[in-house]
Amino acid sequence: MAEISAKDVQRLRQATGVGMMDAKKALQENDGDFEEAVKWLRVKGLSKAADRADRDNTQGAVATYVSGNAGAIVELKSETDFVAKSPDFVNLVGDLAELVATKGEAAVEERAKDVEDLKLTSKENIEVGRVVRFEADPANTLEAYLHVQNDRGVNAVMLELEGGDQNLAHEVAMHAAWSTPKYVSRDEAPADVVATERQVLEDKARNDGKPDNVIPKIVEGGVNAFLADNTLLEQKYVKDNKQTIEQLLGGAKIKRFAQVKIGK
Repeated sequence: MAEISAKDVQRLRQATGVGMMDAKKALQENDGDFEEAVKWLRVKGLSKAADRADRDNTQGAVATYVSGNAGAIVELKSETDFVAKSPDFVNLVGDLAELVATKGEAAVEERAKDVEDLKLTSKENIEVGRVVRFEADPANTLEAYLHVQNDRGVNAVMLELEGGDQNLAHEVAMHAAWSTPKYVSRDEAPADVVATERQVLEDKARNDGKPDNVIPKIVEGGVNAFLADNTLLEQKYVKDNKQTIEQLLGGAKIKRFAQVKIGK
């Protein structure tokens, strides 16, 4: 039997869109002959996956997993919510989250063949999307919140909290899931983002015919409102809009957070 190199497998994968294991098997079955391997995959119906690779896959499911001071969020993408809420799909994304939490982000490759198999059986463009892993300070609290809709996770937040308990971490993570903040504090907002917002506000004020002497005040107020809306600490707590998240925290501090939301 001809020796099958990794380069040969990669070439066949790129040409047909199949997974690594299927490409390798096709070459082995055809003694390394590339053209025959392509035909073999077509006969098996496997190369059709290539036709799906360019199709939009904005649906899917997310899963979370926390073990000790390590936690993960994994997104598995699909074309339809019908496939995304199937037991096989939901179970797989859950397994992937556990793998990432316990072994690291690269561990998703251990289930690459299962992802490819699901792509073939569902006839959809399925792939692993965003992968997030936190390894928290053992003295801190790690919380993962998952909103489930139609039998699948659709909105996940992971948060590391210093100085607070699990209940507080849960409340803040749940709030973040609904309010979708971009930053923990306004200091994290990139300068170019703030500059763009400032320019838009100034242009709008001029287009609205505002006097030059009041435009700076209008712009500054708009920038502050923009940052408050997008900053977790400054947002109004969804369960009590009389206090901000910073006030809810008391002396506790958010070290970091991440959000993965289907369709975003």
